[in-house]
Amino acid sequence: MIPWLDETLTFPPVETALTDPNGLLAVGGDLSVERLLAAYRLGIFPWFSGGQPILWWSPDPRMVLFPAELRVSRSLAKRLRRQDYEIRFDSAFHEVVVACATVPRRGQDGTWITSDMLRAYDRLHELGYAHSVETWIDGQLAGAIYGVAIGRMFYGESMFHRVTDASKIALAHLVRHLEAEGYGMMDCQMRTEHLASLGGREIPRAEFSRRLAELVNLPSTPGKWTNTRDDITD
Repeated sequence: MIPWLDETLTFPPVETALTDPNGLLAVGGDLSVERLLAAYRLGIFPWFSGGQPILWWSPDPRMVLFPAELRVSRSLAKRLRRQDYEIRFDSAFHEVVVACATVPRRGQDGTWITSDMLRAYDRLHELGYAHSVETWIDGQLAGAIYGVAIGRMFYGESMFHRVTDASKIALAHLVRHLEAEGYGMMDCQMRTEHLASLGGREIPRAEFSRRLAELVNLPSTPGKWTNTRDDITD
């Protein structure tokens, strides 16, 4: 029996999540800023489709990317050296999330980014917790990634591209920025071959929770990210 959340911000222990489907922990609640931040601090995230109740997840194992382990392929390194693009932080957050929800993806129908989710992440962005890293080419938003930052922990949520490699470029700059700012881990939630090719790997949920508990409590002031330097220099 999956527990239904009440008006409190309490979640069941992550160890009680189902193994099939992997990580389903709880149902219901809301998408308030307070509940989302409480969930993220515990390594719990919402993921559901339109017409479903809110579903909360904590899978085991957990896909993560440690900033120092970013793997840049030869082709991507060559693309980065061309520098025929501009990286912007937090300049078009709403547009990025809308694009993540609407740009077609091979083998994927529909989106988990509902209108309620969009409003929730817009609110997190307004409060300085949610951020976008964007690749602009010829004045157009070509690709981006967005996620949530708490303490020195970053939770990657979604990415999109309209131009080949544009989302990978944004990811590379995001990870270098995280490394430079002392972030210890980027949550990627579930394994994909794409993330694995970039250096992501799975770790046990217990290890993820242990590392997370340390990182979310490191000092960090929420606020808009600014472009203060080029994080890719080689």
